Amino acid sequence: MPIQPVRDEVMLKVSLLPDSPGVYRYLDSEGIVIYVGKAKNLKRRVSSYFTKIHDSVRTNQLVRHIHDLIYTVVNTEEEALDLENSLIKEFQPRYNVLLKDDKSYPWICVTKEMYPRVFITRDPVTRGAKFYGPYPKTEVAHAIIDTLRKLYPLRTCRHIVSRETIERQKHRLCLQYHIKHCEGCCRGLVSEQQYDEYISQVRQILNGDTRLVSEFLYNQMQELAAQLKFEKAEQVKRKYLQIEKYRARSSIVSPTIHNIDTFALVRDDDAAFINFMHVRNGSIVQSLTLEYRLNPNDDQTDSDLIARAITEVRKRFAETYAADHVREVLVNVPVEVEWGSFVCVIPQRGDKRKLLDISIKNAEQYKSDRLKRMEKLNPEQRTTRTLTTIQRDLHLPKMPHRIECFDNSHISGANPVASCVVFVGAKPSKRDYRHFNLKDTPAGDDYAGMREVITRRYTRLVAEGEPLPELIIVDGGKGQLTAATEALEALGLRETISVVGLAKQLNEVYFAGDSVPYAIDKNSETLRVIQRLRDEAHRFAITFHRKQRTKSQTHSALDDIKGVGPKTKTLLLKHFKSLKRIREASLEEISAVVGQGRAEVILAALNNTEEQQN
Repeated sequence: MPIQPVRDEVMLKVSLLPDSPGVYRYLDSEGIVIYVGKAKNLKRRVSSYFTKIHDSVRTNQLVRHIHDLIYTVVNTEEEALDLENSLIKEFQPRYNVLLKDDKSYPWICVTKEMYPRVFITRDPVTRGAKFYGPYPKTEVAHAIIDTLRKLYPLRTCRHIVSRETIERQKHRLCLQYHIKHCEGCCRGLVSEQQYDEYISQVRQILNGDTRLVSEFLYNQMQELAAQLKFEKAEQVKRKYLQIEKYRARSSIVSPTIHNIDTFALVRDDDAAFINFMHVRNGSIVQSLTLEYRLNPNDDQTDSDLIARAITEVRKRFAETYAADHVREVLVNVPVEVEWGSFVCVIPQRGDKRKLLDISIKNAEQYKSDRLKRMEKLNPEQRTTRTLTTIQRDLHLPKMPHRIECFDNSHISGANPVASCVVFVGAKPSKRDYRHFNLKDTPAGDDYAGMREVITRRYTRLVAEGEPLPELIIVDGGKGQLTAATEALEALGLRETISVVGLAKQLNEVYFAGDSVPYAIDKNSETLRVIQRLRDEAHRFAITFHRKQRTKSQTHSALDDIKGVGPKTKTLLLKHFKSLKRIREASLEEISAVVGQGRAEVILAALNNTEEQQN
């Protein structure tokens, strides 16, 4: 059954998805969520729905009903699991396999009582208890519990322990006491202060500091291996590896976060993007990104933009806010507006900071998607943006549509060559690449070599009326830059063409007349283009130099004799074995191989060459 094509807008969204972990939601024509899924790689996973006919009839039916796509990027696959779980419970999508028994991922519970208990549960509702998790992998939760009980003598019984029951000695000491896994809490054989110290350290570990657990398991593994108990050591090793892979619980579903909003702002030259997320009971139940077009003459601050976004969102979700009574809003920029019903805070650490970072990440992703979408609709826009960035970073008087880069190559002055690579529209134009044999350059003089190649290149371009570049880049630093500048001045092109030199540090360039290099932002597009130019020029020069060097090593005096071709050369060398023996041979011996007339020409040329060398 063929898959019914979805709308072009959905396919465009699919093509722009990031290669990041996240959760995606499919919506039908009425805007109802019909499926929630997680992915280690959003682009690869979502694309798979639309590129083939599926074996499952249910999946094919799902694809036919997809009319829109919403996604949320997260930091790890673990967080994607958590967020998927909470969204399925929130929206109950018809195409998801739902958990009918309302079970969820396991949590670790620390009770609030005299001599608290620590155990695994799937129903985190016990009043007064503290819950840690959830743990997407059950074996991780069990590994942590087992290790905690080996580290600390925690009670495992379900007895209600109080001062009264201890005085009455109501409970009997169990097997755990006799095998030294418990210190007899039910009889008061361990002080509350000492036991509370155990629980304090347990809470520290469950809050994400698993260092003690890892150290304990590692030492235990080493001891068992030293005792040649390899099977037990392997069991401990599996627990150790699980703990090492374990990451602190996801702030996305942390039960400590309840009825909180996040507003994260990022901006570029002409727009601001504000991601909004509403969290209820630790789950993201609403999320969207607002885009504000910026006017160059507008003096709106980040605070003003966040205030506008808060007002807009509250109007859009009026019913939700009436029910939830949000008292705290997390933001990433200071907000100067004072609100009566809630406060705006910038968290610096902890679960709230992690949640705000997720919101910032989604705002950045929306900004990136918008840029990619515009570039797909107008491919020339990317080129213009790149060239504009280069012009700004290098302080050029005009946009560098054509850029040429030069590099010299030689070994101890032998076989000096130069290369010229050309980029048009920030892309290689390989048909315009040129090689140069440096004929008038003294051996090892790189500055003279640069002066020669610049002079030859642009003398010819001017004579033939070819287009000149807006920017020249010379690889080699300040000395080569000075030589190139002098050559352009001699040709009268110094005011027409801008020229910069590359320093040893890739992100530094020299400008003519400046002794101190200028640093370029390492993350800028300008640096990426310069790096490609340098690599291409270097590759092109090295390849040509290697070819010339190989050619010079196989060249002989026979190659310079007019009328002697490869076939004659092969016959002579095959018969006489070397050029020296050919010189020493008589006319009759050479004539026997190549004929009388050709033998006379060869002997005369070889004798003349030998006289010149002497």
